[in-house]
Amino acid sequence: MPSTTDEPQSSPPSKTPQRASSFFTYPVQYAVGGILRRLNSETSPPAITTTTVNDTPNRRQSQFAPTANSLSHSLASLVSNTARSLSSSTADAGEDMHGALHNPHRTASPFQPPPLTPLSLQGWKEGMRESGKLLNKALAEEIRLLVPPRLQLVDEWSLMYSLEQNGVSLATLYKKADDYRGKRGGFVLVIKDAGGGVFGAYLSDAPHPSSHFYGNGECFLWRALVLTSLPDLANLPPPPSADTTNAIRMTTIATAKSKSETLSPPASGHASRSGTSTPERIRFKAFPYSGVNDYMIFCEHSFLSVGGGDGHYGLWLDDNLENGVSATCPTFGNEPLSDDGTKFEVMGVELWYIGS
Repeated sequence: MPSTTDEPQSSPPSKTPQRASSFFTYPVQYAVGGILRRLNSETSPPAITTTTVNDTPNRRQSQFAPTANSLSHSLASLVSNTARSLSSSTADAGEDMHGALHNPHRTASPFQPPPLTPLSLQGWKEGMRESGKLLNKALAEEIRLLVPPRLQLVDEWSLMYSLEQNGVSLATLYKKADDYRGKRGGFVLVIKDAGGGVFGAYLSDAPHPSSHFYGNGECFLWRALVLTSLPDLANLPPPPSADTTNAIRMTTIATAKSKSETLSPPASGHASRSGTSTPERIRFKAFPYSGVNDYMIFCEHSFLSVGGGDGHYGLWLDDNLENGVSATCPTFGNEPLSDDGTKFEVMGVELWYIGS
C-alpha cells in the first residue's frame, strides 16, 4: 500500500537574473571541453591497466576537468570584460549623439554681401515713345531679387523682342529667342493688358516650339502694379485743430496744372530727390514653382504657355499676340495675373535676356 505520510516537497530553486556574459560562458566551456577530450583521445597511447572499461572515461574526465574549468573561467572573464567595455563605449556614444542633436547657439555673421549695382536696360531704339516701354528699372529691380543668384550679378538686361519695335508675331519672338538658346541665362517675359496691368513670367529656357514641356524650378510667374504718387501735402488746407488766425484763404478746387507740374511718376531714367534711381512705388507679387508638376514651359507655333495642369494655363498667348489667358494652375499655385479676368486683351509684349 502506498504510504500516507506526506513527504516534504522541495521548492523550485529561484531563478537568478542572468547577465549577458552567461550566455557566452556555457557554449565556450562546452566547446573547449570537447576539443580537449578529442585531442587527448587521439594523442595519448593506449594504457594497459587492470581497470574496467567503464572507469576509463571517468578517469580521463577527472584528469582534464581542472584544465577545462580554468579555461572556461578565463574565457568567461574575458567575455564579461568585453561586454562591460562595449556597454560603456555605447553609453559614451549615446551621450555624444545626444549632444550632437542640440545645435549650438549661432549668431548672424556681421559680414553682409555688397549691394547690387544698379540695373541698365538696353535694346530700345532711339526715339521710341515712353508709353511703348513696358519694363522700367523699378520693376526690373523687383524681378532681379527672385532670379537665380548667378544672374542677380548681371547689371545689364538686353531687350530681345518688343511688340512695339518688332511687330505683332509670335514667330518673330521665337526667332529672336532662338539666338540665345543654350546659353546660361534667363528670360523675362513682360505683358501689358488692356486695363494697364503689367505681369509676366521668368523663364529658365528660351521659348521655342517643342513637343513636350521644358524648363526647371527657377521659373516663376509675377504681376505688378505701379502705384500713383501721393499728392503734395503742402497744398492741402490745414487741419481743424491748427491755428488759423493769420491764415490766408485757401481752396481745394482743382486747378489746371502745366505738364511739368503733374503728379505722374518721374521717368525711370531720372533720379528722384531722395537720391534713388527708381522712385516709382511698385506693388509686386511673385508665384514661384510649387513642385506639384513639371509643366513649366510649353510652346507651339500657335501659342506660348507657362504653367499648367487641371486643364488650366498659368499664362497663355496666341500666335498673333492679341489675346491671352491667365488662370490658377498647380505648377505655380498662382492667382489670375490680369485684373481683367481669366481672358484679357494683349496690348504689349517684351522679352528680355539676362546673362552674358
